[in-house]
Amino acid sequence: MNPVESFLQYLTHERQASNHTIESYRQDIAQFVQLMYPKETDFQDWKKVDVFTARSLVIELQKIGLAKTSVLRKISAIRSFFRFMEREDIVEKNPFSGLNSPRKERNLPRFMSVDQVSGLADAPALYWKNAAESGTAKDDDSAAFAGARDSALIEVIYSGGLRINEAVSLNLSDVNLISDIAKVKGKGKKERLCALGGPAVKAIRAYMKLRKLRTSNERNNAPLFVNKLGTRLTARSFQRNLKLYLKATGLPPDLTPHKLRHSFATHMLDAGADLRSVQELLGHENLSTTQIYTHVSAERLKKAYNKAHPHAK
Repeated sequence: MNPVESFLQYLTHERQASNHTIESYRQDIAQFVQLMYPKETDFQDWKKVDVFTARSLVIELQKIGLAKTSVLRKISAIRSFFRFMEREDIVEKNPFSGLNSPRKERNLPRFMSVDQVSGLADAPALYWKNAAESGTAKDDDSAAFAGARDSALIEVIYSGGLRINEAVSLNLSDVNLISDIAKVKGKGKKERLCALGGPAVKAIRAYMKLRKLRTSNERNNAPLFVNKLGTRLTARSFQRNLKLYLKATGLPPDLTPHKLRHSFATHMLDAGADLRSVQELLGHENLSTTQIYTHVSAERLKKAYNKAHPHAK
């Protein structure tokens, strides 16, 4: 087995990386070979890759017009590959270990106001009610089901700070409506507990009454959020519906499920939650990832100060 396949096997079995992540690594390594050794159809001489090659890769990636974030991600992928080969004694040292990559631009995450979150949670029921009245929905029951399900999904994402894929992956056994918590499987299949606030619990209960009419599957491993066929709802389907809700209710068209997660973190910190707790609830491995939200809160305070204080400027 060549080093590339060995590395991908390592990602699969030891790191338990997703298929999407593994395919991204495969493509990044293939692109590295294509850019640096275009005349070699089956490049395997990894020992001849040096720090000059690593620097050249950064230049070539910038030449083809990739954003800094994309360049950083690709360099990180190749660095991980060579770290693996160094550990396996395939190469003597990692030429990417000391590479000065282009500095990542700091873009503060965008978030919703509390009123926007409330409006978004109400949007599915309103949209499907209008669809039923206008005859564009299949029937009243289907409209009521879709509205209740998507409202519950929005409430769960915001209440627990979940990623959209984490939310649609929830099973019935993951949600405890007595203790108001959800067991979430995040990146790297790491599990964490997330809180379900009152509106989320209420929305789930309302949805569950209609879910029973769609599917009799109430086994522990059955999906919580299902589509009209009774199978697991996909993130893509929900995102498609979300665009309809935004358009129908006049909310900004760039609102996304992930902005609900950003909003959760920002609102928690604004209300005085400590950074470590927010980190744990979000499932961030490093505190530095969570700290970006403190900058968001600080920016809000500065804007409020500049607007209100007579000697601010």
